[in-house]
Amino acid sequence: MTSAQPPSQPDRPPRPNLVFRQLRGRRSPAEFAAAVRRAAREIGERVSCDARYVGRVETGEIRCPNYAYERVFLHMFPGRTLTDLGFAPRSSVRGRRARTGPTAAVPAASAEPLAPDGGTPGAARPYDRGNPYTHDDHEESDVLRRAFMRGGTATAAASLGPLGLALDAAAAERPVRRCGASDAGALEEAVRRIRLLDDRHGADGLYRRAAAPLRAAYALLDAGAMRRATADRLYAGAGELALSVGWLAHDSGRFDDARSHYAEALATARMTGDPALEAHAFCNTAFLARDAGRPREAVRAAQAAQRAARELGSARLLSLLALREAGGWAGLADRVGCERALARARALFDRGPAGADPDWMSFYGEAELAGLEAQCWSALGDWPRAARHARRAVELQDPHFTRNIALYTAELADDLARGGRPDAAAAAGLRVLDLLGKVQSTRVQTILAGTARVLLPHRGARGVSAFLDRHAAHQAALSRPA
Repeated sequence: MTSAQPPSQPDRPPRPNLVFRQLRGRRSPAEFAAAVRRAAREIGERVSCDARYVGRVETGEIRCPNYAYERVFLHMFPGRTLTDLGFAPRSSVRGRRARTGPTAAVPAASAEPLAPDGGTPGAARPYDRGNPYTHDDHEESDVLRRAFMRGGTATAAASLGPLGLALDAAAAERPVRRCGASDAGALEEAVRRIRLLDDRHGADGLYRRAAAPLRAAYALLDAGAMRRATADRLYAGAGELALSVGWLAHDSGRFDDARSHYAEALATARMTGDPALEAHAFCNTAFLARDAGRPREAVRAAQAAQRAARELGSARLLSLLALREAGGWAGLADRVGCERALARARALFDRGPAGADPDWMSFYGEAELAGLEAQCWSALGDWPRAARHARRAVELQDPHFTRNIALYTAELADDLARGGRPDAAAAAGLRVLDLLGKVQSTRVQTILAGTARVLLPHRGARGVSAFLDRHAAHQAALSRPA
């Protein structure tokens, strides 16, 4: 956890490059990066493209590629311009963080990528556009710090209202002091509030607002606590808050930010000897690794999570962690390893709930079990089986979890489309579009964009044209400036 002073505020948040994501198709980020390197060799260019670079492009962190990448991308997609590929015009990014040399006008975010997993997880990082902590608003940070120190659940809940960040002005005038139980309670309430809002609305609209409470949590840790028990609660709360904010980054496609938050939570867990927090951090890391195209890392992180959780007394937690491992095996196309992990997950789930089940696992029931199993079969290319499990996930989901209903329905639409049932896929896709008025999730939008691409050749099938037209209108609305 860093206490470095942040640099100046970026002029706008990154906008995901959904066009580029569609062009990648079903290839993993690592597979697509390999294709980019091959294309570069074909025209005599040298680029060090990897899955991390692809992720930075898709999340919008790289608004315009450098000249070498530009030549490679235009070679890969002949007849298209940079803007056709979802990038901003080069003229719109000139002058930002210029470097010396012939490409001085290119922003640093467009430079050659770092090596995969480069740097120290959780260490202070240089300013980048996707990082919500890098803005020069020290006064706001101090106000938030005092708001948390004032304590009480109302302050924490108000700090994450769906339409903006609200603070009690009187809290800003209270003096800094050592923390007590009320401060730990305010922090724990902020975690609950974020999770509740994510369940209902998705991550995209919440991520940047959640950064402020996380900064305030770090300030509480710096201030110290009067009692050891309170300090333990503060560290656990800060770790869980880092995981919640990391999940918001993860679900909105900001994989590098998510990785950093998860690493901070893991460092906190290791520092304080908290196996429950460590298991949660490795659980999220496994999920992120799977989504980022690093399935072997997903398997290892899930196995590390299971070792940490072994003595916690929660069969449901071990069940979820087995599912995380299954997702990694599926990404490696290891059907046997995946099926074994799935069988273990089901057997552990059937043991039922226990008092030791973590609060953050409230989302994990029959619906989530079915949804995660559907994702495994989808990764293995067994579309009919994936569709059966995705449909079951939709049918079983508690209406409170609007975001998950949208996710499972989008996965169902995609599985049906790839399984040769375009009419049923279009009907499910239309239901997702109905939900996107309430849910903001890059993950859901990305899945739906892939489904639309698969359905394009089937425009004559019943309902497909209506879905494609509505989806195109939705995409156009997303691309308009805010």
